[in-house]
This record gives sequence, C-alpha cells and structure tokens, in this order.
Amino acid sequence: MRFIALDTPKPLSKIGLGTWQFGSREWGYGPDFEQRAAQIVRRAVELGVTVFDTAEIYAFGRSERILGAALGDDRPKVVVATKILPVLPVAAVVQQRAVASAARLGVTNIDLYQVHQANPLVADHTTMRGMRALQDVGLVSEVGVSNYGLRRWQVAEAALGRRVLSNQVRYSMVDRAPEQDLLPYARQAGRVVIAYSPLAQGFLSGRYDAKNPPTGAVRRANPYFLPDNLERGANLIETLRQVADAHDATPSQIALAHLLRHPNVLAIPGASGVEQMERNAAAADIDLADDEYAALVEAAKRFRPVTGLAAMPRMLRARFAGPTGK
Repeated sequence: MRFIALDTPKPLSKIGLGTWQFGSREWGYGPDFEQRAAQIVRRAVELGVTVFDTAEIYAFGRSERILGAALGDDRPKVVVATKILPVLPVAAVVQQRAVASAARLGVTNIDLYQVHQANPLVADHTTMRGMRALQDVGLVSEVGVSNYGLRRWQVAEAALGRRVLSNQVRYSMVDRAPEQDLLPYARQAGRVVIAYSPLAQGFLSGRYDAKNPPTGAVRRANPYFLPDNLERGANLIETLRQVADAHDATPSQIALAHLLRHPNVLAIPGASGVEQMERNAAAADIDLADDEYAALVEAAKRFRPVTGLAAMPRMLRARFAGPTGK
C-alpha cells in the first residue's frame, strides 16, 4: 500500500474504503450484509488500508454503526472519516451531530469530520465555528469538506483558522472537473482530494456495454449507463483493457491507478466483497508508464457522454423499458 506524503496524525492510504453501500438496500445488500461488511473491513485493514469513509446519511446512520462494529479493536489504528449532512449546520448542531456520529462509530475521536455538501443558505463561518470547538475538545482531529468548489474550500479554511485537510468530490476518468483547479491547489497547499465514485459506479470496470447494461436501481439512474453512453465509452474501455493486459490487471485497477498517479489524491471505491477489496488495494501499487498514462488521458478526453437535460428523455425511456431496454 502507498500513502500520501503529508503530516497527518495517522497515515493516509492512497486507497481507502467507501461505505455508502453498508446497510443500503438500494445497493442490493441483503440480510447477510453485516457479516460481509465485516469481512471486507477486516481484509482492508490487513492490506494496509487506513482510510474508512462513511456519513451519517448513509442508510440513516446504519453505515456508521456497521463500520464501527466491523473495525472493532482496529478503530484507533485507522482514519475513521464521516460526514455531517448540513441541513442546519450552525455551530451547536455541528457539535451535537458529531457526538451522535462518534457514538454510532464507537469512537472517542473522529479522525476526519467532513461537511457533506456546501449549504447555500448557511455561511461556512458558523459551521466552522462548531468544527473548531470540536477540535479544541479533542472529538475531531481533522476537518474536511465534500462537494466544495475551490473558492468555498478556501473560504471554509479561512473561517476555521486551520487547515481544512480534504475535499471529497466526484472524480474519475469520466468526471475530470477536479483536475482544473482542485488538484493543483491540493498539491500546492498540501491538501488532499478524496475521490468518490472513482470507477464511475462501475462504468470503468468493463463489465457493462450497450448489450449488457446494469440492472441495479442506482446504476440505472446514472446517465453513464445509457446505451448511447455505453457505446460512446467503448474506446475508453478498450484502452483500459489494453493497459490492464500489460500489467496483468483489470480495467478497474488501471482506472484507479490513473487517479492515484497524482500525489495528493486518495480514492475511496466501495467493495461488495473481499476479492473486490483486494483488487482495489492492489491498484495502489501499479506504476503506469508515461505513454500508458498519456493514452488513458487521451481516451478519457475523447469520451463525450450524453448528460444533463439531453439525457433526460433517454433516461425516462430506459427506466420504463426495463433492464433489457425492450
């Protein structure tokens, strides 16, 4: 496992584990999911993964409980990260919700406490006042944000009066907006970009194509899985496969290695089983040659998906046509 070269209380592994799925029926977890989650978490710790990310909104607190129980005695050794849903993120509420999250996680210190979304009506200064109080009493070690633009990330840091260590954003080979400003800032300022959905919910895995679309509710709601976009992405998937073959790896591992090439990027893919966790962790050790990286960048740039309003009619047709598109 490789780590981000920053001065943090605990090392930050380049691959973490995202736990949105833990306890979430929409991801297909059945009655055995708690046992499976515990197996995934234990194996992740064995492989050197140190970052485990959850949120109070994931399965309405159940993800936090499952993660805390699965970590057990390993909780003090790893970076436990969670997020507050900023419905009314004034200082007193921030403090109250942190206490509740810590209780569900079974910890006395939250290693990384993040604001899940920027609230358009509540300024960051009141939110960060609560975060600063949590740091002062030792309940929170590091503060982070999520889904923030660069300017608001910097404003939040000024309001905190200390570093806002991380910004968790959607980042993958097909969601490249963070490359414009967030990644350069993270490198210059010694901050971290945490990439969620680093495999675009499996679009980059090569498992799906226009004749074999996903059937799960979450993926079917993602415009990337429209037949048109699966066809448009065929060249990118083929490039991933070619590079993967050269490394005896999978397309997913190469897509992760592409992101991790940046020194201040940490990816938190989910895992539905131990084998997937093992493959994700192994991606941190893949070294891409310069020409391979350039080919991946070029293939990603050529992918032009149908998204936004233009995708809506197709999404509706796909939803009512059923999983086979008929």
